[in-house]
Amino acid sequence: MTDALFPSSGQSHVLEVDQSSFMKQVVEASKDVPVLVEFWAESSASCKKLSPVLEKVTRATEGRVRLTRLDVTANRSLVAQLVQMGLPLHSVPMVVAFWKGQVRDLFQGAQPESEIRTFVEQLLKDSGQAMPVAEQLKTAEAVFKAGELAEAINIYASVLETEPENPAGWAGLIRCMVTMDDPEGAKEAASQIPEGLATNDQIVSALTTLKLYQEGREAAGKIDDIRQKLEQAPDDTSLLEDLAKALNGAGDREGAAQILLDIIARDRDGAGQSAKAELLKFFDAWGMTDPATLTARRKLSSLLFS
Repeated sequence: MTDALFPSSGQSHVLEVDQSSFMKQVVEASKDVPVLVEFWAESSASCKKLSPVLEKVTRATEGRVRLTRLDVTANRSLVAQLVQMGLPLHSVPMVVAFWKGQVRDLFQGAQPESEIRTFVEQLLKDSGQAMPVAEQLKTAEAVFKAGELAEAINIYASVLETEPENPAGWAGLIRCMVTMDDPEGAKEAASQIPEGLATNDQIVSALTTLKLYQEGREAAGKIDDIRQKLEQAPDDTSLLEDLAKALNGAGDREGAAQILLDIIARDRDGAGQSAKAELLKFFDAWGMTDPATLTARRKLSSLLFS
């Protein structure tokens, strides 16, 4: 095995095993902690693709799952014995999960990280454990940004099962439901937030997102009415803010932001203060990495510091 292929193999939770150590390091060890065995071969491109991903996911368990690797080319006798015992080791990579001295599950071939994560999470569940909360939250945020909202909701719910007072779990759950256009679900989740979290910044932000969504949704159907009123009073900043909220509710983030920026540009110290506060709420609701937020923030900075 080369260091380039398995650069972190020296870590305590990643072990090289062979015929002489397999029983101790895999079968016996699995009586205390779930053990994954990656059956690999140097010549396999699929192994080189799978190995770093498998190691990444396993490392994220913070020792709750042990990863071992066995070179099938160098351990043909052991492989033959395992095949006789029923393991379908006819091609690599093959990953086999051991728990309590028995084969618990397996998969063959290079798999996406999400599938490997699901495999490991199920193994943890079978052994009465769960992924560390910090790792779950990181994963939930990533799948949320990728638009995989149902999966993100499941992960946030799992976090809350482990830590019912985790603010990031509640906030993430609410944001997911708002993004899925499920305000009733978001309101139901909000009603279950422990009282002690009421002033938490993440909770306040998520509830602001829900409030803006509800306001915008109600106002979205009134856009034409607001525009007609503005024809008679084009400088009415209250109506302009209503229009910004309505456009935001209708999904026109750029248009909503521009109206508020225009108010700030005309009256920085008066009505502009209210418009700025509303714009900052939009940023918080959209997320600081949203393209509409980034564009509007640049324009706001230009206005304030010009």
